[in-house]
Amino acid sequence: MALPFFYSIQSSSVSSKGCLFLPTGGCLRDKRTSRLAFVSAKKSGSDFCLESKVETLLDGVKWDDKGLAVAMAQNVDTGAILMQGFVNRDAVATTISSRKATFYSRSRSTLWTKGESSKNFINIHNIFLDCDQDSIIYLGKPDGPTCHTGSETCYYTSVLDQLNDQQVVGDKLALTTLSLLEFTISQRKAELVTSQNGKPSWTKCLLLDGKLLCSKIREEADELCRTLEENEDKSCTASEMADVLYHAMVLLALKDVNVEDVLEVLRLRFSKSGIEEKSSRKS
Repeated sequence: MALPFFYSIQSSSVSSKGCLFLPTGGCLRDKRTSRLAFVSAKKSGSDFCLESKVETLLDGVKWDDKGLAVAMAQNVDTGAILMQGFVNRDAVATTISSRKATFYSRSRSTLWTKGESSKNFINIHNIFLDCDQDSIIYLGKPDGPTCHTGSETCYYTSVLDQLNDQQVVGDKLALTTLSLLEFTISQRKAELVTSQNGKPSWTKCLLLDGKLLCSKIREEADELCRTLEENEDKSCTASEMADVLYHAMVLLALKDVNVEDVLEVLRLRFSKSGIEEKSSRKS
């Protein structure tokens, strides 16, 4: 598959722990030599070094007898596992170049990029290899639902629910603790809108009383600070921080702000000085 975009290469490195830091460069495979050829308007010695690094990394992957490996796509902000597919050398090389999660279709014997039909691309921020060098994680940000069913991820069927004869619901995603809390709060909010009584809920009380909610956030934040000022043990600090997170997430729900949006803001600040970031804010 021809690559849609070529970029000049800025920088890249391969860490000893199996993390491939992506270049903003393009690459082609030379069919005569079966080696990657990176395209750059101004090809320098560092570009040739990059080619060698990528080739060495791909050589080190333990491809199966069909030249394939398993690749999982993971949301860079929430940690949610989005989907699984198979990749070969060209799929990984294309992903490095395009920054779009690309896989290999075993049924069609061709590369395919997630989102090429739906436009729900997975924009890659990093690629990781496991300790055995035989599976890959595409760490990225999805443009929309990943599953063809319209679900956020392809993983929403709980095995334990089935074993316990519980009703299987299509929206029960494999969520991290923070995302599961957000989902629960959103359910309580939805019950208010649909006039469902449900069971008594502190979350509903907070959603219905903004002043109470704000007073609780201030109260819990003060209690968190006192665990430092009064040298309380770690368990107290963890407990008070949990209270702050919970009440703050209720406020987010009230303002229709997703936790993922907050995590994205934090991620974008990683490469910026905190002092510079604060000074750049509008007064």
